[in-house]
Amino acid sequence: INTMKSLKRASILLTFIFFSLSLLANGADKKKVASTEFTVSGICGMCEKRIEKAALIKGVRLADWDKETQKIKVIYSPEKTDENAIHQAIAKVGHDTGKVKATDEAYLNLHDCCKYREGQKIH
Repeated sequence: INTMKSLKRASILLTFIFFSLSLLANGADKKKVASTEFTVSGICGMCEKRIEKAALIKGVRLADWDKETQKIKVIYSPEKTDENAIHQAIAKVGHDTGKVKATDEAYLNLHDCCKYREGQKIH
C-alpha cells in the first residue's frame, strides 16, 4: 500500500512539474499562470479529496494536497482567481489554511475522523 501511495505521489508530482514547465514554455503571449503552496489542516484521505476538490474553483488548474506535509500546491490563472479565494474555498468546507480559519459550523460538519483541531477530535 505504501508503494502505491508513493507511486501516486510521484505521478502527481511529475504531472505538477510537467504542467508547470509546459505552461512556462508557452511564452508571454499565452494566458498567465501562477502557482502557490500553503498549509491546510487535515488528517486522512477523505480530507485530501475534500481539500483538493474545494480548491478547484474557477481558474484553478491543479491542486495537490499532501497529508504528511499539510501543504497544498496549486496552479491557477491570476486573471480568473487569486490565492485568497482559494483559501476561502478550502475553509468553507471545514479546513483551516495558513490564512483563513474555517468557521466552527463548517468544521463541525466534517466527518469525525477528519477533526484535526486540538481538543475537538472525536474517536
